[in-house]
Amino acid sequence: MGSRSRQPLADISTAVSRVLRALSVCAPIALFEAPPTLAQTFEHTSLTADIPARPLAEALATFASQTGLQLVYVSDVVRNRRSHGAAAGLTADEALAHLLEGTGLRFEYLTPYSVRILAAAGARSEATMHAPEREELREVIVTANRREEDQQDVPMKIQVLTADTLAKLNATTFDDFVSYLPGVTAHGVGPDQSNIFMRGLATAQSPIQGAGFGGVFPNVALYIDEQSAQLPGRNLDLYAADLERIEVLEGPQGTLFGAGAQAGVVRYITNKPKLGVFEGAVNAGVATTEHGAPSNNFDATINIPLVTDHLAVRGVIYNERRGGYIDNIPATFARADTDLGIVAYEGGKVPVNSVAINNFAIAGSDINPVTYRGIRAEALFQFDDDWSALLAQSYQGIEADGVFAEMAENSLGQPQPDLSVQLFNPSYNKDRFENTALTIDGRVGALKLLYAGAYLVRNVEQVQDYTGYSRDAYAVYYQCVNPTANSATPNPAAAKCFSPSSTWHTRERNTHQTHELRLSTPADWRIRAVGGLFYEDYKLQDQVDWFYLTALQYFNPIAPPTGYYAPLNGYPPIGPLVPFPVTSIDPNVRPPGDAFFNDITRGYSQKAAYTSVDFDVIPSKLTLTVGTRYSSTNTWEVGSTVGSEGCQLIFNPNAANPCVNERMYRDFFNINAEELDRTFSGFKSRANLSWKITEDALLYYTWSQGFRAGGFNRSSINCACDSPLNAGPNAWQAQANRHGSWVPPIAYAPDSLTNNELGWKTMWLNRRIQWDGAIYQENWNNAQIAVDAPGFIAMVTTLNGGNYQVRGIESSLVARVTGGLSIEAGGAWSHSELIKEATFRWGDGTPIDFSTLQDVNQKTIPNPGGVLGSPLAGAPAFQGNIRARYEIDFSGYNTFAQIGAVYQSDSLSTTDQFGIDLQGNSTAYELPAFTTYDGALGVGKEAWLVQIYGQNLTDTRAQLFANYSEYYKAITVNRPRTIGLRLNYRFGGTQRQPP
Repeated sequence: MGSRSRQPLADISTAVSRVLRALSVCAPIALFEAPPTLAQTFEHTSLTADIPARPLAEALATFASQTGLQLVYVSDVVRNRRSHGAAAGLTADEALAHLLEGTGLRFEYLTPYSVRILAAAGARSEATMHAPEREELREVIVTANRREEDQQDVPMKIQVLTADTLAKLNATTFDDFVSYLPGVTAHGVGPDQSNIFMRGLATAQSPIQGAGFGGVFPNVALYIDEQSAQLPGRNLDLYAADLERIEVLEGPQGTLFGAGAQAGVVRYITNKPKLGVFEGAVNAGVATTEHGAPSNNFDATINIPLVTDHLAVRGVIYNERRGGYIDNIPATFARADTDLGIVAYEGGKVPVNSVAINNFAIAGSDINPVTYRGIRAEALFQFDDDWSALLAQSYQGIEADGVFAEMAENSLGQPQPDLSVQLFNPSYNKDRFENTALTIDGRVGALKLLYAGAYLVRNVEQVQDYTGYSRDAYAVYYQCVNPTANSATPNPAAAKCFSPSSTWHTRERNTHQTHELRLSTPADWRIRAVGGLFYEDYKLQDQVDWFYLTALQYFNPIAPPTGYYAPLNGYPPIGPLVPFPVTSIDPNVRPPGDAFFNDITRGYSQKAAYTSVDFDVIPSKLTLTVGTRYSSTNTWEVGSTVGSEGCQLIFNPNAANPCVNERMYRDFFNINAEELDRTFSGFKSRANLSWKITEDALLYYTWSQGFRAGGFNRSSINCACDSPLNAGPNAWQAQANRHGSWVPPIAYAPDSLTNNELGWKTMWLNRRIQWDGAIYQENWNNAQIAVDAPGFIAMVTTLNGGNYQVRGIESSLVARVTGGLSIEAGGAWSHSELIKEATFRWGDGTPIDFSTLQDVNQKTIPNPGGVLGSPLAGAPAFQGNIRARYEIDFSGYNTFAQIGAVYQSDSLSTTDQFGIDLQGNSTAYELPAFTTYDGALGVGKEAWLVQIYGQNLTDTRAQLFANYSEYYKAITVNRPRTIGLRLNYRFGGTQRQPP
């Protein structure tokens, strides 16, 4: 059977080989014998319809369709170029000359029926520094609508950072460029540890140590080419080496990008291999940071053609080490009489026999260096003019030591020096990913077919100091003991407190598999369409261990449960243990000192079909676009949450060893037994009407919907027993006694977004000025919000909050003032508020009136889903930036000077109004307004460029995020003033035959 099946393939291969050999002999002879002016031997058809200015590849396709000529060119020759227009009635030669005018390309006839497009003699390479005499703004090609288009022709708000822009900003990481994206913010605690938000759609987030098992899925999708790659609480910070561009699509993108793109999309587009071109680049630099350690960077790119017109490979390797700037100052940690646990359990007096610790062994300067290392290799095989395959493999590792948030106040509420912390244990974050992607691009008749499949694996290991938790009310139970407490004659003098040293340790493993099959019609059809099928399978394994148990000899170690007590995960337990195995990442007994762990696996899969149709109501003038996506999203969760409350031998001397299925306090949750599995399905749609007023002016209106799937909490019980939301003996619990306790939801529902947007894209003064903008209103309903409310809700719980409304204006300006002077500016104004409060219900279904509820201190408690009129987090009223650059030729050298400024108004770090610090102050921190300045000076000639740059020139301490997750006020700040030197060298860029 095997030999018979191979024989036809061998025959076909032989036949094809003979035909190719014959063509290789005949074609040169035919060309050699052709007359000098081949165009004169064939009378070509004139243009039957206008060809407007558009991406050059599209214009040439339309030209070929109208004239019948075959065009021959390498795709990279026309990439990122824009044609001029050509009017109906022009001859083929005249039309082609018009289309290529100003592109640096020319044409020549190969046969009477075929024309080759190639670079004009002496045309400057794009790799060199832009000539200052260039006045027309360069077009930017994007694929926001899943087809190549000029950014100015796409009816949506898009911010694009091209490779040229990233180089001008000296930006290689997300934190470097996010400030130059008005309308985009990020809340995080270090590299690769942020949530990205657009248009202020942010509430309260789980702390980084809880993001894996409890964090909501991001509402901004992150893509590497065609692969989605978002992760709760941890943006994938792809190092910006050899990128073609970064696209930021604002507003709901659910039709074409799915459930993860509720608020927008960030797309990293890598440079692809170029056929027939040998080229490369080397970039290196050093920098010094005020108050910090030096930095250095290196990256190298190479593009090699292997088989003429068929196979090329491209690779990039990079390494950047950024010096730290936060100091771990010497400190001693001793318990205080005001510690909540000492007040509650020790009568407000620290036991005499208590241990104090210091950090002298790990104190030091600049403790937070970070290193980015990675490699990416891509191979492009062009089968023929219609079909190609691209295989890409990426590896990246980020290793960050220390912490990136300064300690504004320690756990006692005492202010601390600028850029300092007091850590008592080593802290670090190691984040690695690898990604394999295959893209097959071809044609079926007139239709373009694309398959994109990818498999991403990401592993995170993080350890952080957690010693501040020792001052909380519950820590004393695990660190302070009185061996006589449970005896007939307890002796208070026998009490002692062991070390307060505490840490948490998280290990996350994420696997992300996607497959997409997409069909699209030609771009010049009056009715155009794109549609496809999408499948995504996402699994996140998260294991977090909290090591704050230091009274080791008085506790037995803990391990995953093997069943549950009825009522399921309720209290008090009734009846015997019901056997029910759990899914465990680590099924073993935990080491001594592990007081609490989460061992949880989450799954998320999406199946979808989508389509988007454009209809030219008036060709080249008025276009109607409608699109929809049907998706079925399944989420599930398994594993366990285990604590050691019932494993203390003083009060439970019969506790099992290891302490499994403990019954006295039932401090564990069997999540498998809860059978957490939900599917959310439905349509999300988009409609758009765009009016091309002139060739350089576009006006559009868009209505679009976004969607984000729901998820799960660890338990549906609220064991904050003195809470006014719980039934109990206290006066403030009267309403809960009448109506039944409020129970946190085991599952939270999806939230949804509806966007109405009116926008414009214009070019002025012969395309020397570009002015774009949008006015929008977004309604965000049932917004998912994480609530940390000690004393009210037992654990960090995700709820569906109320409905928010965001109104805003965004605008950007790019101007080439003179041949050498260019200015770029952008701004975003927005206003957000809660327009409808969420309804929460007592056990009997009666709505809870929070205005009538008081806590133990007779204070009214707010609605946990938000208070009417309150703003969103991460939503500054204004963000803006401006950058001016002047380029001039000086004695044969290209020189430039550049200055930029960024401003952001004040905003909130969270919408959670419940959180308080150990001193009783609110942790809903306000982030003050700030302004920063950047600058650069450079000189280059042909292939090389040297520049000196400065970032944060005034050494402003911008507060980007603030939190209390580690039991001290931690403020994530920008990098202090940094002055650097960079050298860039490019080589090749010419057509070259492979060896």
